[in-house]
Amino acid sequence: MTIPDKNSAEASEFQASEFQAPELQASEFQTSRVTTIAFAHFVHDIYTSFLAPLLPLIIEKLSITLSQAGLLSTVMQIPSLANPFIGLFADNKGLARWLVILAPTLTAIPMSFIGIAPSYGMLLVLVFVAGISVSLFHVPAPVTVARYSGKFKGRGMSFFMTGGEFARTMGPILAVAAVSYLGLARFHFVLALALATSVLLFIILEPSQEAVKAKRRGSLTQSYKEIRHVLNPLAGILSARAMMHGSMGMFLTVYVEQATGSLWLGGTALTLYEATGVAGILSAGILSDRLGRRRVLFWALAVAPVTILLFAVTTGVVQILSLLITGFTVLSTTPVMLALIQENAKESPAAANGLFMMISFAVRSIAVVVAGALADAFGLNMMFIISALAGFTAIPFLIKLKK
Repeated sequence: MTIPDKNSAEASEFQASEFQAPELQASEFQTSRVTTIAFAHFVHDIYTSFLAPLLPLIIEKLSITLSQAGLLSTVMQIPSLANPFIGLFADNKGLARWLVILAPTLTAIPMSFIGIAPSYGMLLVLVFVAGISVSLFHVPAPVTVARYSGKFKGRGMSFFMTGGEFARTMGPILAVAAVSYLGLARFHFVLALALATSVLLFIILEPSQEAVKAKRRGSLTQSYKEIRHVLNPLAGILSARAMMHGSMGMFLTVYVEQATGSLWLGGTALTLYEATGVAGILSAGILSDRLGRRRVLFWALAVAPVTILLFAVTTGVVQILSLLITGFTVLSTTPVMLALIQENAKESPAAANGLFMMISFAVRSIAVVVAGALADAFGLNMMFIISALAGFTAIPFLIKLKK
């Protein structure tokens, strides 16, 4: 009979810990790693933000209706239906690193050519291809952030989502500036930033960080059962919020451009909206770590519909203030919900995030089409009012969210 050697046992335990990547076990917030991924999110989402500010030029060039314009966003969201499968694939095969590395460039290529699309059909193809890449990035990236955030998942999701919202803040101005300087024919030169980012990610993200993920064999059914107690209420909240999120994000530039005749003012309004969204996102996740997820969600979901109503029925300073508060509240809910998902998804975090992102993208894409149809039928002001009224229905779902 051989007596186990204590040192040998400790060595084996140490080797197992090393195989499972110690950074994944850490409970501390790893600022440098989280910030790097947030920067990649910033670069990636700069390109997806090009659609809204260029929309007035596209509408004029191709002579499309507002409903057709809204359909562009919907087509971009269609690939999100595959988000759970992308997440499951990332969990089982451990390929999250490559998905995050390649996505900025894969998204930038079609989005850099939307301004020179010769037809509406080709434009639909370009945004659909971009939508595939959007899913490839947004499903695994938050899971990686959650691992590096330790017990401060709200803060980590705030950092990550701040990168995306800051991109949508800068994107409209950058798009208008680029098209003014380069013209639509040479707009594709903006690809350089995405290429550089993919190279940077390849250098910084170590292959070993996904070693533990390759041995997992989960299923979507198991993942859903694990998080359904939070996913079902969050699905209701996402549906109620979708009209507010979609109408403001997609048609704000068109609304201001039609009211003022200035594309620059339209881009500026969207930038202000997204800028306050950055502040909301950065603060909401951090506050939810301290005050609780439900409490932060309640205040955001209660205030947002009120300020959208004020934006639709007022002018001047009150309208501008309403726009700023709307951006702060509407956009701030996402990191809190992402933190809730990651806190409850232990076995297949990427698949769980894929389920959440599928619902989020799907309901928003439907909402944008509905908003466009409402705008064609009743005008943009009435569309904003209806969107606000729909937003109030999020509160009952929040009440059902279990602690």
